[in-house]
Amino acid sequence: MKRSWSEFEAYVYEVMKKENIPGTAVAVAERSRVIYEKGFGYRDVAQKLAVTPETIFGIASVTKSLTAAAILVLEQEGQLSVDDPVTKYIPELAIPSLEPMDEIRIHHLLSHTTGLPPVKRNESLNRLQEHVTYLNAIALERLGKPGEYFSYSNDAFLLLGLIIERVTGRLYRRYMTHRFLERLAMQRSTFSLEELGKFENVTVPYRYNKETRTYEAQEWSKLGNYEVGGGLRSNVLDLLKFGQLLLREPYFSRMWQPVHPVFRQTSYGYALTATPYDGVTLVQHGGSQPGVAANFGLVPERQLVIAVLTNASGAPAEEIWLAAANTALGRPLEQKAAVEPEYRLSTREMERFLGTYASEEGGCLDIVKDAGEIAALIDGERYALRASGPQILVIKAWEYPIPFYFDDSGQPWAVLFGMRMLRRK
Repeated sequence: MKRSWSEFEAYVYEVMKKENIPGTAVAVAERSRVIYEKGFGYRDVAQKLAVTPETIFGIASVTKSLTAAAILVLEQEGQLSVDDPVTKYIPELAIPSLEPMDEIRIHHLLSHTTGLPPVKRNESLNRLQEHVTYLNAIALERLGKPGEYFSYSNDAFLLLGLIIERVTGRLYRRYMTHRFLERLAMQRSTFSLEELGKFENVTVPYRYNKETRTYEAQEWSKLGNYEVGGGLRSNVLDLLKFGQLLLREPYFSRMWQPVHPVFRQTSYGYALTATPYDGVTLVQHGGSQPGVAANFGLVPERQLVIAVLTNASGAPAEEIWLAAANTALGRPLEQKAAVEPEYRLSTREMERFLGTYASEEGGCLDIVKDAGEIAALIDGERYALRASGPQILVIKAWEYPIPFYFDDSGQPWAVLFGMRMLRRK
């Protein structure tokens, strides 16, 4: 069943109005040919400057997919193996709670399965070597052995940037610019904020103020070492070129081979998730920073590449991305990638979940009960919950599953929320 892109466009405008998104860009390629590209809304609200497919946005953690691809390129060239211990390249890495360090492989960095819990972010550091010193000095309690748990870790992932530097003898951003941006003619993509200021047609990042009902411009995040996992600024057409590279070279398919389950039907690979979807696979990764929400991915069986970029904090870029995928696949526009089943909690089961779950990085989730109903408190807002199993709660408004981890006594000791494991306090 073919679906109309005009239906998709009406849907995007509806989402943008509902979620207060000033600007969005979408592009889709199929079998190396761009089949759809469009800008929606404004890149600059004050000046009423329109978004185009060439508009540069932040892509935030979509950057991780390029970093992972670089590691596989170096493996293909025989310069390293993902099975190598991280200490082969960073021998001074000695995080006390993660000893013995030689058990942690590059594979674990790529898949966020090192056992490192979320740590306090330090954007003041600009040399990757400094981050090793920072991690070595932090008192941490590991989540588990390498490979045992998945917990998204920017701090562990940026060690890949240091490995790239030591193997190639080049600064991370210089190697990435040469190997990907220049070779793929991603001419409107950059890691440099100074260079960003020289481009035309660049979005303003925004946060919507619900009290004043206005868009507040945000500063571009400076990031420091975190550029390894979130520092690229790009546009949807350039991202299609990168996605086509991933489909063209067979060794990149390792990036979406399941390494560890994240949700009931979704697994994480190397900087990409994979979800079986009625005979095909949805491969994707999102990104979020102040004034940035992005989603990028593939449907390998159909040779599809899809990129969605927005200039608003917290925008549902993944929702728009899936609507674009459904349109290209000829499926109902609002069909969900996965649906959690219904499960009725007993009073005793419900009370086990109650409590506060938090991390050093700043993530916090409160599970509360009021008038017999269970709810989540997130950033001061209350969200109704339901259960989809004895160890999974679902935020009803988003149909977003929250898996809990139970100890031998039957009590939850952690929760996976925002892709991070938060410990019960």
